[in-house]
Amino acid sequence: MPTSNSGPIFSGTDAYVATDDLKIAVNAAVTLGRPLLVKGEPGTGKTVLAQEIARALDAPLITWGIKSTTKAHQGLYEYDAVTRLRDSQLGDPRVADIANYIRCGKLWDAFESPERPVLLIDEIDKADIEFPNDLLHELDRMEFFVHETGQTVKAAVRPVVIITSNNEKELPDAFLRRCFFHYIRFPDEATMRAIVAVHFPNIKERLLSQALTAFYALREAPGLKKRPSTSELLDWLKLLVSDDVDPEALRSKEGGLSTPFLGALLKNEQDVQLVERVAFLSRAGR
Repeated sequence: MPTSNSGPIFSGTDAYVATDDLKIAVNAAVTLGRPLLVKGEPGTGKTVLAQEIARALDAPLITWGIKSTTKAHQGLYEYDAVTRLRDSQLGDPRVADIANYIRCGKLWDAFESPERPVLLIDEIDKADIEFPNDLLHELDRMEFFVHETGQTVKAAVRPVVIITSNNEKELPDAFLRRCFFHYIRFPDEATMRAIVAVHFPNIKERLLSQALTAFYALREAPGLKKRPSTSELLDWLKLLVSDDVDPEALRSKEGGLSTPFLGALLKNEQDVQLVERVAFLSRAGR
């Protein structure tokens, strides 16, 4: 991994094609010591980015997957008062030390890591609107106070923090000000070819060309509820290669969309019906 006076430099990996603007964003966030907030369509590699940064830096990856019920304090720690009460009723000597009932959260794990980790806070927009603001102090100062034990947990070394969002809801301005922001644009064909080459280095050029033409035409079909993503393209290509599909089977027929294994690309019945209807109308008009 190359380094500079300002710290590690991320330049992508053999398994992850990073565009120049993404490399700049990662390195800027590391230099500034700010969380990198990454947005983009589902399936554009936001989560994988954190995994590959950790691999490139040879750093431990700590992942905090956010759900609609997740609360900010769970990332710090949780006090298990119920178990302590039960143990006290059973005469368990562990109740004398309240620390036995403190469960460390992902931020605690990251702060106590002896080497700089990559902390992934994945899909932050799934949580309550106040969730990001509840982490402002901890992410700013890289420390928090454990009230039950009187202990201050402070990061030995500032982690690389990657935060992903699918734009399901707007994030608070105060939180956004503390992040370095990057939007991962959907890959153009040249970038997509580079991504495909990582996963299918021996794919036939004719098959790839026809597949990409069909794929981008499908993404542009009007009325789609969920456009297929990069990860879905890779699944589709795996099926095409495995089944040795004739590239001609993917050729658009006078505006229709010819797509074997359509279920690898489209994920709801409305979109499947829409594409099938377009294909039917195209055939009927010939």
